[in-house]
Amino acid sequence: MSDPCPRRNAWKGHIQDPASQRLTWNKSPKSVLVIKKIRDASLLQPFKELCVYLMEENNMIVYVEKKVLEDPAIVSDDRFGPVKRKFCTFREDYDDISNQIDLIICLGGDGTLLYASSLFQGSVPPVMAFHLGSLGFLTPFNFENFQSQVTQVIQGNAAVVLRSRLKVRVVKELRGKKVAVPNGISENGVLAAALDAEVGKQVMQYQVLNEVVIDRGPSSYLSNVDVYLDGHLITTVQGDACPAGVIVSTPTGSTAYAAAAGASMIHPNVPAIMLTPICPHSLSFRPIVVPAGVELKIMLSPEARNTVWVSFDGRKRQEVRHGDSISITTSRYPLPSICVRDPVSDWFESLAQCLHWNVRKKQAHFAEDEEDAHEEDGAGRAGSQACGPAVCTRDGRT
Repeated sequence: MSDPCPRRNAWKGHIQDPASQRLTWNKSPKSVLVIKKIRDASLLQPFKELCVYLMEENNMIVYVEKKVLEDPAIVSDDRFGPVKRKFCTFREDYDDISNQIDLIICLGGDGTLLYASSLFQGSVPPVMAFHLGSLGFLTPFNFENFQSQVTQVIQGNAAVVLRSRLKVRVVKELRGKKVAVPNGISENGVLAAALDAEVGKQVMQYQVLNEVVIDRGPSSYLSNVDVYLDGHLITTVQGDACPAGVIVSTPTGSTAYAAAAGASMIHPNVPAIMLTPICPHSLSFRPIVVPAGVELKIMLSPEARNTVWVSFDGRKRQEVRHGDSISITTSRYPLPSICVRDPVSDWFESLAQCLHWNVRKKQAHFAEDEEDAHEEDGAGRAGSQACGPAVCTRDGRT
């Protein structure tokens, strides 16, 4: 007899193990971008050693920012001269090198990784970040044995974590002002200001690794902005303090400004966007997490008495007025960050070493004689309770 209610085919899903994400080269990398923290004398020697190793031992083409080579300590080093002449240089906001780089190596703190992200408004090459700064949450590699670690990466023997980025679109009223675009190239090598003559708007786009921060700036009034999700108004953010506003962050950014504002910390493999208020004028406004891929749109409320200011990974800060809008969604171009071990181990290592997550002095254990006494005391209390509950009379006596 056949089943009158046949079961539907069971849906089978697969969640990828983060540790299974591996670096795979289609061909051996030939060009590398080295990003060094500017104005840090302690990084000059590691920078020189790394560049010599890449050029002379691996026969790679090394790109550096022009202002890095303008450091007086490098200019005056005659022994570094032959190597310096082999560099390919670029200038931020003027030269587009996005299609010429196979690998990025960062020397410094988390800011070097954020800067590397800003240079690539499309696809980002794999990034290997050495911890030579102050915090280093995003820079897991130590420089002591850099030769072997770089060799492992060049050979493709490494795990990666794909750090999602935000695609941000800022639309502004022109208000009769002309927009200067140097050499037709702007925000890190892409057309910075696309002007729509029909509607009189200035459009700018950014790729953001950590967060977009909207705050009230120098005004003394409440910040007052409307937040839309996929076209629907979900809330109005009102804040009352100097930095009052809202943070829209990636999981990578959840351990940055958002964590300081009270948000939860999210592993970078989790597909999500975080919305965190800054100094909300409400006791019930808690940080929320929304699915990656939704579009958030932020505008000044009609009732707002002042403008707000926006920044992208702490840079490109600008004013947002009535009629302007900020649209934010998950970018198609994540940042592939190379791991020391694997995405999970590296993340918890950073939580422990950089943020001292859940670090406290441990409770002392009982000595053997104290433990016996404690067990006897506990047994005595349990025995008295086993006699049954006390009965209370009307006058309160038991």
